Formats: sequence, structure tokens, C-alpha cells
Amino acid sequence: MTEFDPFARHVFYDNEFHASQSGDSIEVIDPATEEPVGEVADCSADEVESVIDRATDAQTAWERLDAKTRASFLHDVAGSIESSGFDDAAELMTKEHGKPFPEAEGELANVAPVFRYYAEMARDEAGRIPGSTQSESFQFYRYFPYGVTVHIVPSNFPVLLTAWTVAASLAAGNAAIVKPSELTPLSTLRFMEHFRELPSGLVSCLTGRGETAQTLLRSPDTDAAAFTGGVETGRKVNTACAEQLMPAVIEAGGNDPMIVTEHAPMDVAVPGSATAAFHLSGQVCTASERFYVHEAVHDEFVEGLVDIARSLRVGNGLADNEIGPLVSEAARKKVQRLVDGAVEDGATVACGGRIPPEHDDGWFYEPTVLTDVTPDMAVTTEETFGPVAPICEVSSFEKAVGLANRTEYGLGASVFTTDLRESMAAYESLEAGMVWINNPIIDNDAVPFGGWKRSGIGRELGREGLNAFRRTKMGVLDWNPTVQEWWYPYPDEWFYTSGGERF
Repeated sequence: MTEFDPFARHVFYDNEFHASQSGDSIEVIDPATEEPVGEVADCSADEVESVIDRATDAQTAWERLDAKTRASFLHDVAGSIESSGFDDAAELMTKEHGKPFPEAEGELANVAPVFRYYAEMARDEAGRIPGSTQSESFQFYRYFPYGVTVHIVPSNFPVLLTAWTVAASLAAGNAAIVKPSELTPLSTLRFMEHFRELPSGLVSCLTGRGETAQTLLRSPDTDAAAFTGGVETGRKVNTACAEQLMPAVIEAGGNDPMIVTEHAPMDVAVPGSATAAFHLSGQVCTASERFYVHEAVHDEFVEGLVDIARSLRVGNGLADNEIGPLVSEAARKKVQRLVDGAVEDGATVACGGRIPPEHDDGWFYEPTVLTDVTPDMAVTTEETFGPVAPICEVSSFEKAVGLANRTEYGLGASVFTTDLRESMAAYESLEAGMVWINNPIIDNDAVPFGGWKRSGIGRELGREGLNAFRRTKMGVLDWNPTVQEWWYPYPDEWFYTSGGERF
């Protein structure tokens, strides 16, 4: 059994790590040190097609297994994850992504429950028996897998977001091929070792750039896809799938608003907002990226948020720091551009707004709070994906909701309030797939995750996440075969010339 080596240009198929046959490679860089931590292959089209063939063969046998047996295999995967320990995997994740070590361990700790949830969910429902439309007829439908599914995984949660869709796909009876982010492929690749608990060939992992993903999506032998990432890439994925008439789940990011009303519990709202804005250096698709704060609590809120932001330690995620680097130099440049643009347009830097002077290496940026922000600034209209909290002062709850909805995105939205009317009105009125009230960015394996508008199509997690990877087949069984009165030939009196007396 070959052990994973971050510099061996590994790919994973047939339950084993293999050195890629591709001559092209991608260097993986530690964003805290700018030093290489690994190297992966940019897989060729021939390599991709070979793995698709292997996955197709494996899926044929997997589909024939009963739901209880498939569930047992998925529980074995969960057991392997739980027994492996998280320290080494978390260290690797921190090195290639930059996230603080506690957040890497937190991600890994949430993975096994996903497999256990879907192991049992797939046993719970296999179809439905509705009321019959005629007597002595059994009418029903069942779920069937699509076949081979493609999973394009983002950089920010390289293991957990792999699990979200792969577990559901396997539970539904599919085989899965994972294409990790070229920024954080090592954690996803290493995670593949847990799939050795499954029959050979069911889960594969191929590294590469966008062309690798396109080869997977455009193959006539792949059958469904899941993507998490930016809107523009999401459009390309959806286009490729549409050309194949292939179903896809697209989670395309957002620009989530946070509303702090005059009835907000400030002792909760301030640290909750700090976490929503700065967790993972703001590199969370559901991070709060624009704040609408009622004028009655604005100054108190800003003061509290600034105090927390200034207290957060910035540095290498393997040291005692809450704020690690941005995942790439390009990511930091985008944050810089949006903050500098806001300042040029009249915003005030309450804290942060710069590269930490003590960090000559790495792609760090200080937690930043901006005030005097207007709704038309680019820092509020674009997805920043960095540790920035731009604050707009508003005069009413209704004004805040209107501004929150003034966007092409609709992934999530958050509110802090103790007023029941505001809570219910926020849930009903905010144009987003998820609304958090007094508890931002939390998720639940049993609750569907996904957005409205340009933030995506379809859902991950919950029953909807399972159904995304299976299709229905209707069945009709007449248990007492009878000639139906509407079958050919028609009696003469039904025809127009005879008066049309059918009904």
C-alpha cells in the first residue's frame, strides 16, 4: 500500500495512490511562508478518461448492492476518519491553506458525521407510493443513481466540502471523481486514504487546473456534477454540464449581508459579527461581507467590533494566531483593491486596512473595519472573500432589509435582534437560501445548504443533497390485468361525428 507523499505528484484511483503519468505539475505554496509544501500533477485528458472508465466499472457493482450494505461501507469510512486522528492532516491543511490549526482540526472533526448521516439517510427512503389513479393498479416510483459523478472542490474547505457531496453521491449509489482546488489539493488527496474502506474504484481524485475539470465535465461517461467556488467559474461549470444535459449542483459563493437592528443583543452581536466577518480570514462563502447597522446602536457596535478586531492575532496558523494569511497573493490583492477603493470613495478605516508591517513573507492582511460606507461601493457589491467588515449605518430595519436584498447574490444572510417581529420578517423577506438569526454561519448536515439568485442552483446536505445525486423511475403494476376502457379501438359514439359522448 502506497502512502501519500505531498511531493510525489500523486493521484488516487483503484483505492491506491499512484504517481501521475502527466509531465505537467503544479507547485503548492504555503501562503504563510511562500515556501513549497508539495507538488501535484496537472492531469492529462488520457489520464482522466482512464479513471472515468475505472469509476464506471466500479459503479456498476456498487449500484447492485442493497442499501444496508452500502450504509455499512459508509460507516466504515466514518470509522476510518474518526480513528485516524486529526493532527497530521490538520497540520498539512494549515500549511497549504493558511487557516489556523484549530480551524483545520474543526473542519476535520465535522467530516465523519456527514458519512454517518448519509449512510442512514439513503436507507430511510427509496421512493414513494402515491394514491393510485385507478383501481387494482400499483403506482410508485423509486430512486436510482446517475452513474459517475464529478466533484469540483474549493480551496477553503478542501476536505469537508468534498465530504458533503461525495457522501451523498455514494449513498445514492454513484461512483465519485474528485477534482480538488489547485491551491489546496494536498489535503483532499490525503483524505482519499479513507476511501480504501470501499470497494475498489468507487472514489478517485485527479489533480489539475481548469482543463482537468472541463475534461471530466465534458466526458460522455460522466453523469452528474457538484461544484463549489466563484460565480464566474460556476457559470463555466454550468455551461459545460448544460451542453451534456447533465444535472449539476452549483454553490457559487455570495456577498452575505449582516443586519444589526436596534434590538440586537450587543453582547452577542459583536463577537458573533467578528466571527462571521473574520473567521478563516473571511474566506468562507457564507461570511458576512457587508453590515447594515441601525443608527441607535451603530457607535456601540463599531467600538466593540474594532476592539475585537484589534485583539485578534495575525500570523502563521501553526502558531497561536486567530487570523492566518489569505490563500494566495491574488486573493490578497483583491482585498487590498476593494479596501483602497472604498477609502478613495469616502470610507473610513476604523482599524486594519493594511498588510501587517511585521510580516514580510506570506499573504497576510489585518482584520479590517470600515465605517462611513455607502451601499454602492465595490466593497459592498463584490464578494471580498477576506477579513473585512464594511459598515453602513441605517435608519430602520426596513431600510436594512432593502439594502441587503440589493444584490445579484443570495447565498445567506444574518440578523441580530431580540424582536420576534423583526426575526420573522427577516426570514420571510431576505432573498437568500439561508437566514441566520443570532447565530451566523452555522450549518447542519440535515438542513439543505445553498443559495438563491447568482449564488447557485441545487442544494447540498439534507434530503435535498441526497436527491441531487439520484433520479426517479416511475413504475405501474396492474395486479389484476384488465383491458382499459380508453384503449384502442375507440367506440363510434366517442367521435365528433357521433356527438363526442366520451365524457
